[in-house]
Amino acid sequence: MSKILIVEDDKFLRELMVRKLTSEHSFEVLSAMDGESGLKAMKDQKPDLVLLDLILPGISGFDVLEKIKEEQCLTGMPVIILSNLGQQDDVEKGMKLGAIDYMVKAHFTPNEILVKIKQVLTRPSH
Repeated sequence: MSKILIVEDDKFLRELMVRKLTSEHSFEVLSAMDGESGLKAMKDQKPDLVLLDLILPGISGFDVLEKIKEEQCLTGMPVIILSNLGQQDDVEKGMKLGAIDYMVKAHFTPNEILVKIKQVLTRPSH
């Protein structure tokens, strides 16, 4: 069973995604509401995939991506950014920091996000 970590401070969206991933697709779903607890969960739980918001209390999603690059035990952990920030420079920055994909919340339904998660988890490199 694949383990997914959702790092999202919006309670409604976080719970919606947890329900969607748990009920329909029997993923093991973990969640964190800020960057610090997200990083701790990554180290402790070793998820197969992280859905990461960028605007978080405390440290931002960009900071989380930088820390993932610095931490040997987290290197290579697949991260999909799921953010309201849709400017081209935000997208480029996120991808440069190691995200494997960037999804703007307003442009995707939970079903489309789920399809993306499945694509990432079934890639041969994973």
